Amino acid sequence: MLLNVLEAVKDLAPIGRGMIALAAAIAVSAGMANALGEAKVAVKALDAMMRTPEQASNIRNTMILGISLVETTAIYGLLIAILLIFVLGSF
Repeated sequence: MLLNVLEAVKDLAPIGRGMIALAAAIAVSAGMANALGEAKVAVKALDAMMRTPEQASNIRNTMILGISLVETTAIYGLLIAILLIFVLGSF
């Protein structure tokens, strides 16, 4: 099935390359949503630290874990974009 898709992209070279570039741009645009999500996590964590300063270290650790989990989505989007450009774009 994947080979059929790759062959179809190969046959439509000019159109296929443009679609690959568009798909890569959409995959990278996931980073914008991640930036907003990370900012929201940081703001909420800082708000919680201001309300309960004695729990600041626990909140900070949880914030770092949450931001790293959110960041994995951006990394996956970047990985998909790189694969689209360099693997499918080489046909």
